[in-house]
Formats: sequence, C-alpha cells, structure tokens
Amino acid sequence: MYPFGLVSLYPIAFQNSCSAAIQGCPGGRDERSRVASEGWGPRLLDQQRADGHWGNGVATPQWWSNLYTLLFLRDLGLDPTSARARTAIDLVRGNVTWGPEFGDSPFFEGEVEPCINGRVVALGAYFGEPSDRLVDRLLSEQLADGGWNCEAERGSVRSSFHTTICVLEGLLAFEKAFGAATPVTDARRRAQEYLLERRLLRRLSTGDIIEPTWTQFAFPTLWHYDVLRALDYLRAAGVEPDARVEEAVATVIERRQGGGRWLLDVRHRNTLHEELAGTVGAPNRWITLRALRVLDWYARDGLTICREVAR
Repeated sequence: MYPFGLVSLYPIAFQNSCSAAIQGCPGGRDERSRVASEGWGPRLLDQQRADGHWGNGVATPQWWSNLYTLLFLRDLGLDPTSARARTAIDLVRGNVTWGPEFGDSPFFEGEVEPCINGRVVALGAYFGEPSDRLVDRLLSEQLADGGWNCEAERGSVRSSFHTTICVLEGLLAFEKAFGAATPVTDARRRAQEYLLERRLLRRLSTGDIIEPTWTQFAFPTLWHYDVLRALDYLRAAGVEPDARVEEAVATVIERRQGGGRWLLDVRHRNTLHEELAGTVGAPNRWITLRALRVLDWYARDGLTICREVAR
C-alpha cells in the first residue's frame, strides 16, 4: 500500500526538479495526467478569474495569491502542456502584471525583489515562459559573498539564506528547462558554496546556528529557508554530498517519525489553502516525500524512494 495514497503522493514527486528514479515509479504518467481534472488541480484552476488573477486582494495581496497558487499547481505536478494549464497561463501572460508600483511589469517579467523574482523564474521555466531579462537581472544582483538579499536595494551587503534559496531554485529550473549557460551555472555554484560553507545553518564567523527554526519543516515554504529545502535543492542540482551536509541530513533523519513519515512542523503566515498543505503536527505527505528524496540522494541509491513509496 502507498502511504497517504498514490494519487496524493505522486503529483508531488512529479515536480519540475524530480529525479529520474521517481519518474520511473509505476503509474507516474497516468497520475500526472489526472492533476488537471481531479482533486486540487481543477479546484485551484477554477478559482482563476477571467482577468487571469486569483484571490480578491483583500485577505492577501493580489500578487501573493497569483504567485503562490501557481506554485501550488506546479507542486501538484500539473502538466504544463495540458489544455487547462495553457488556458490558465495564457490568461496570466495576457493580463496579470505586478501593478503600477512596478511599471505594470508583466507577471513573468517579475518585479524588483530577488526572492520573488527567483520564484517567477522557476514558474516561467515550468510553464514555458522564460525571461532572459529577469535571469540577467538576478545574475547582476548576486552579492560578493555569493548569495542574494532582498534588502540589498536598501544597502545590505550580506546575503540572506531565504533569498538565496529562492533564487537558486529559480536558476536551476531555468537551466533544466532551457539548457545550461555558463554565467548561470557559475552563479549557482557560488551561491551553493555560500550555503555549504555555512553547513546550511551556521554562521561562518562563529559557527553558531543562525536560526533554530530552520530545522523545522514547512510546506509550502513560501519565501522561507529551512535545511530540508536546501538539501532538496542540492539533490536536484546533482551536487555531490560531502561532510558539510551531514549535520542537516542528520536533522532530517532525527525528525523521522514511527512508520517512516515526517510531520508538518510549522505553517508560515499567509499560507494559502491550508487544508491542501496539511495539519501542523500531523504526518505530512509533502514533507515525507521531500525527506525521502533527500535521504535517497545522500545514500546514492536512486531506487530507494520507489521502494519506500511502494511499501
């Protein structure tokens, strides 16, 4: 039997950065094709307005509803070539902007903060809407220490783990979708080293843990950093695990519950569709699958996760 049910698990595994081993699990393509017509996929798609937006701009800002609904659809594994996906993306491309504050920049051209623009680049890669201009902007904003920080426009010269992971995920998705480019690859490697030099959670100067909550796992992560998110990025990027990830991997192993599942430790403020994300303190299919992928990568055994999921 599949833990949580195969229909619930597989769309998560079919994210744009999923491994070949996971893609080879039985029934994967059939499960993916159902995302647009069953469960949360059509529920989210049906909430899109005729003007391309989601939400009403009251409970959360309009841009927030648009960005994080599209990220949910990506995480569910919505086939970006399906008719429903193309209809939704056409509406976004033709109508949705970042508003007059940002010169009515089209959605897939981003705004000014790298933590947001990294997510936009990732969505553009997934849904076939590339923006070379936005990628070039991110490359130009990389800080001297290797990462990025949304506060750089206000004078910060130190990178933020939160912003850096958002940009790294976007650049990796861009390269996977449209081909590797030396400037992008080099920028990613510098940023990876920024995280790895700090063992994914410690200060370079003192060795102290920067933020204890980074060992608590959330879904969706929104703009927040945690060590599971960092490890999952390194896995997707094909980085060879070394001693600098051991502490973070040990944290993942320690948080494994009876029955081989992981809990949703925290829900970040303004999370949309809380019932889709899961209940805090309960076993969580999203966290469990990401943790299994990371341990699979660390063990260098690409078949382990299929065996785990199939139990």
